[in-house]
This record gives sequence, C-alpha cells and structure tokens, in this order.
Amino acid sequence: MARHAGVALGTVSNALNNPDKLAPSTLHKVQAAMEELGFVRNRLATSLAAGTGDLIGFVIVDIGNSLFVDIARGAEHAAKEQDFKLMLANSDVDLERQDAYLKLFDESRVSGVLLAPLDAPLDGAGIVRSHGRPVVLVNWPGQENESCGVTVDEELGGYLAAKHLIEQGCRSLLFAGGPLGLTAVRERLIGAQRAIRESDVPVRFELLETERLTVPAGLEVGRALARRSTSERPDGIFAAADALAAGCAQALLFAGISIPGDVAIIGYDDNHFTADHVVPISTVGQPGPEMGRIALELLIDEIRNPRHRHKTVTLQPALITRASTARVQERTV
Repeated sequence: MARHAGVALGTVSNALNNPDKLAPSTLHKVQAAMEELGFVRNRLATSLAAGTGDLIGFVIVDIGNSLFVDIARGAEHAAKEQDFKLMLANSDVDLERQDAYLKLFDESRVSGVLLAPLDAPLDGAGIVRSHGRPVVLVNWPGQENESCGVTVDEELGGYLAAKHLIEQGCRSLLFAGGPLGLTAVRERLIGAQRAIRESDVPVRFELLETERLTVPAGLEVGRALARRSTSERPDGIFAAADALAAGCAQALLFAGISIPGDVAIIGYDDNHFTADHVVPISTVGQPGPEMGRIALELLIDEIRNPRHRHKTVTLQPALITRASTARVQERTV
C-alpha cells in the first residue's frame, strides 16, 4: 500500500492510527490508495499486536423481547463512554446457538462478554472464562467466585402485579405462565402467592401452567377462559410475560369479554407493544437500560482492575398501570 500511495510505511501507519499528524494532502493520498486496493483494517490483528482490545461481545436470549433490546442499548451507551465497541448476537432461545456465539466471541479474542442466558447450564460461559476472558451475566445472577451478574427482583415483581389486581377489586386471580421450571416464572408465581396470603380480603387463586410465554400460548389461555361460565372465570389475570398477556387479552376480547370490566389483565416485562395494544396492558417493568449499563461497567472493571471482586447487583421492578387494570367494581365470589 505504501508503494501504491508513494509514501513511507510510517506514513501509512500514521494514516491509520494518528491521522492528525499528516498533512491533508498526504492523508488523502493514503486514503485513496486504501480505497483503490480495497483495504480493510484488521482490528483483531491490531488488538493482538497491542496486547489490548476494544471489542465486547453480547449474546442475548431473545431479540424479539424488547427488554433485551433495552438492555443492549444501555450496554452500548456505557461501552461508548468507555471507548469500547459492542457486538450483538441473538441466541433466539436456543442453547446451541448461545454456545456457538460464545465460542465465536472467544475465538475473536474479544475483551469480554455479556451474556443474557437461557435458563440452562452455563457451560459455554465457563469455557470462555477458562481462557481468561471475563463473562458478566445479565438478567441472571452471577456465579459465586466466578462471575458478576445483574438481575431484577422477580419475586417482588410478581408481588406487585398480584397486589395491584387485588387493590383494583379483583377477588379471583389466575396466574398464567410456564413452564414452571423457568426460574423467573417460578419466582413471579411465588411473589403473587405472597400478595394473596397478605391480602386483607379473601382471594381465590388458580394456577394455569403454559408450555411457553408467547402470544399463541396466551391465545390458548384466553380461549379456554372464554369457554367458562362467568361464575367460573377469574376476574383478574396475571400473565408471567407480556406476550402471554397480549394473546390472552386478544382471545377474550374476540369472545366479547370486556377488559377490564369483566377481567383485568396484567403482564410482565413492559415490552414496547403493551402500550399500543387495543387495550393498553398494565405490566411490571424492568430497568433494561440500567441493567445493561451496570453489566457493562462490571465487565470493564473486571477487564481493567486486577482487584476486581465478583458480585450480583439486584435491581427493583416497577408497576406500570394502564387501561387493562383500570379500577373495577368489587365482586363477590
């Protein structure tokens, strides 16, 4: 390239790393040569030569869930402030894909990895760490003496959702979600049950486990409830995910059941579509951007600080009320 541009090798190096040291005409000559030759800078080789890198990999579990998009945005903003670049991969709720992306980032010699994992063994993350590359978990607690984590108090979130329905006058609650083997679903259920135990008024409770936390699963729940008589139908539904709540609401409305007049519904995660639903859906929101920012800062500290200590940061969820749980008349059950 230096020969093509008619300059010294040091001039090419300055054009890449210290362009302000060159005269505009010389810089233009080198850049023109790069374009003519189709030159693309090898960031990996540069990082290896310098012994440092500025790339961070982030594997998220489901890009269709806007919570994880918010987490990624928070991490990206924090990375920019620290002069790092963020590369994003979507495992799409697939453990093999998750591990494949972890391996890819490991082989790419990134400085560290953020991982919003599946509720499954973290063997892939362990392999990355064994190669001296830190991994910080997001929406999942850290592993003692091995990694940091950033999570949200899921049990409190479940408590807030059920307590809200009770305060709105609901006296027959149904919790829909699953599979119950998922930690987040189980903890949200535990929180809802605590709210019912602590209620000053009697509340009937029903659990309906679903195979997935999706709109189709919610449609099945709503259709099943619509087939019940009014006396057998709950007057409040806590769906463990917003997609589940949206599907359930859609099926109930199609069957002529009023929301919240006949049934109040609340979801979880504050996905962006909940505010734009035909009946805006109440939900429990998680501070996605803050989760991403804190996770990135923990990762940078582990990269740079030899005295870094692993920890889990637990944030608080927030109740977000919308039309789907507008106050209803107290009912006798």
